[in-house]
Order: sequence, then C-alpha cells, then structure tokens
Amino acid sequence: MYHFRATLGSVDLAFTDRHDGVSAPPWSELNLAVSGGDDDAAKAKNHELLLADFAPGAALADLYQVHGREVAVAEPGVRPECDGIVTDEPDVVLMVRAADCVPVLLADPGAGVVGAAHAGRQGMVRGVVPATVARMREFGATTIHAWIGPHVCGGCYEVPQTLCDEVAAQLPAARATTRWGTPSLDLGAGVRAQLEGEAVRVESVAGCTLESESLYSYRRDGEQAGRQAGVIRIRGGER
Repeated sequence: MYHFRATLGSVDLAFTDRHDGVSAPPWSELNLAVSGGDDDAAKAKNHELLLADFAPGAALADLYQVHGREVAVAEPGVRPECDGIVTDEPDVVLMVRAADCVPVLLADPGAGVVGAAHAGRQGMVRGVVPATVARMREFGATTIHAWIGPHVCGGCYEVPQTLCDEVAAQLPAARATTRWGTPSLDLGAGVRAQLEGEAVRVESVAGCTLESESLYSYRRDGEQAGRQAGVIRIRGGER
C-alpha cells in the first residue's frame, strides 16, 4: 500500500504504491484515480482501504487536477479544479494523484499547516509548487518541510529538444539527458529547485514511476495506467 510513509511531529504523510487494493488488471491493484476505465466501485473501495489504514475516521479533501497553478483551501466533499491544496484543520487528509508527474507533500507541524501539490511539466513551469508554499504561509507556516514523491526520472522522460530548451529557459535545473543520450526533463530536480528557492527543506523519495512495476506510469501503460497518491494530514488533538 505504501511506497513511503513518515511522521513529522503531529503530521502523517505517505506516498502509495499499487499494491493491496481491489482493482482488477490492468489497473491492479490500488488504483486511486478519479476517472479512467477502471470500475468505479473498485476505485471507491481503494480509497476506503487507504483512508482506513492511513487515517481512520478522517475526512478526505482531494482535487480534480488540471495541470495549472491554482491552490485551494481544503473542503472535504468538494473536489475543485486545481493542483494545489492546503489546510490548517486536523484530521483532513489532503490527497494529490500522479502517474509520472511529481506529487509534493508539505508541512509545518509547528504552525499546524499542511499542503499538497501535483506538479506535471506544465504545473511545474506555471509555478504550482511555489504557489502552494505561498498559500501555506498565508496560514502562518514559516518552517516548511517538503517531500518530493516518486515520478518519472530525468533518465526516462524524453522530450523534443525544443521543449527541453523552453522549460530549461525558466528552470535550468530541469534540463536533463536520457540514459540513451537524448533531451529530457528532470521534473523532480525542477521542483526541488523551486522549493529550495522558497527556503523549504526538501526530501526526495526514491522511485521512477516508469521503471518500477510497483508504481503506475502513464508513459509506460497509457490509458491502462492507474494513479498512486500522496496523502498528508495533521493528527487531531496534537496541534
């Protein structure tokens, strides 16, 4: 169920893998997508299983992700079209989904503020991660920690030279080369540079989605790819 799980003070966070769910092949098993060809009942059950293990009794606040830079304040039961989300409410689980894009989890346990962002190539360039950091600071966050979740690595994410140059003109750290010597983008390096530019402490969680069969990858599996997720919450009563 978990590719990575950690606790920082009153904050719990995790990045999921594709195991311990109920979806049938080819989406097997823990597909946390909100759309696509998988059975809706199976996807709902997967969410129930994750929440029951990660944060029993907590409410879920998630997004309909659109590769932009808008950031919402969490409201359980409402799924806004945006790519960043923040809260200072305990026992609200923030979720972002990915299948090659970069999921980012953020927390200031001392201030009691958490956030999450979905940063694909377009969202990264448009600045969704700095926008999420800024929104957290509006809620009083000062010392922010960030975790960059598994995503397609720079050695695998081949792009045309013109696109590589275009992105690198804004984010030089994102320029990369595939293992076979062609132009690529390192989204994780680009996101790390943005976070460090905002004076955020950063931890990168290992794992390339395209290379790991334990993770979903749209580049590898196309429309048959499910979604893994990053989840984060403030434990109730511990702020």
